[in-house]
Amino acid sequence: MSAPPKTTPTLAVWKFASCDGCQLTLLDCEDELLALSEAVSIAHFLELSDTVTGGPYDVSLVEGSVTTAADRDRIRAIREQSRFLVTIGACATAGGIQALRNFADIDEFLAVVYASPDYIDTLATSTPISAHVPVDFELRGCPIDRRQLLEVITAYLAGRRPNIPNTSVCTECKRRGLTCVMVADGTPCLGPVTHSGCGALCPAVSRGCYGCFGPTTDPNLASMTGWLRTCGMTDSAIARVFATFNVAAYGTGNGGRPE
Repeated sequence: MSAPPKTTPTLAVWKFASCDGCQLTLLDCEDELLALSEAVSIAHFLELSDTVTGGPYDVSLVEGSVTTAADRDRIRAIREQSRFLVTIGACATAGGIQALRNFADIDEFLAVVYASPDYIDTLATSTPISAHVPVDFELRGCPIDRRQLLEVITAYLAGRRPNIPNTSVCTECKRRGLTCVMVADGTPCLGPVTHSGCGALCPAVSRGCYGCFGPTTDPNLASMTGWLRTCGMTDSAIARVFATFNVAAYGTGNGGRPE
C-alpha cells in the first residue's frame, strides 16, 4: 500500500493597521523567498499577489494592530483558520506608533482631523494582536529583521520552536566588539532595555539605540531612566524617547514613559 501524498504547507500573510514595512521585509528576502516559495504554498499575501486561496493555513504572519471593530472580527476569523499565528513587527506586537492614541481623547482627534468624523469607524485604542486572540510567537522590530523572519517561518514548517534570542541589544554590541556609546560618550541609549534582533545597527555608527525592537522581558525601566538623566536628558525628553514604536508596551500613562 503506497503512502498518502504529502501536502504542501500553506503560508498566509495578513495586514492590519500598519505601514507594510514588515511585509516588505519578507519580499526583500529575494533569493530566500524563491526557495521558500518552492517549499510552501503562499495562499494569501496581497502585497505579493492578488491570487488568494482559502484556508485553513499552516502558518499565518500578521502585520499591524487592531484599530477598528472590523479588525477585531477579522483577526478572530484568521485565528480560527490558522494552525500557527505569528505576529510580526511593533504594530502587531505592541500596537505601534498609532498606540499613542491610547493616551489621548480619540473623539478630540477625530474632530480636529476629519470634517465629518461621524463617518469614521475606529476604536479608541490601538492594540496588539495578542490582546484579541492567542498568538504562537511574536517577532519584534520596526521593521522586523529578515534573518529572524526566515528562522521563524522555517522553524514552524519544520515543527520546532523558533530560535530567536531573548536578550538585549547590549549583547549584540558585545558580540560585535562595539564600545558602549552611553558609558564612553554619554550618548543616551535604550540598548539595555531593548530586545535584540537589529544587530546593534545604531550603536555601530556611534548612535544610541532608540528602541525599535521593543522592551526586553522584564526591563529595568527605573534604572534606565536614571541613566538617561545622567546622560543629560530631561524628563520630557525621556517621555518622548519611550513614546515611539512600542509606546503601549512601556506602560499605560505619561505618554509611555515609565512611572
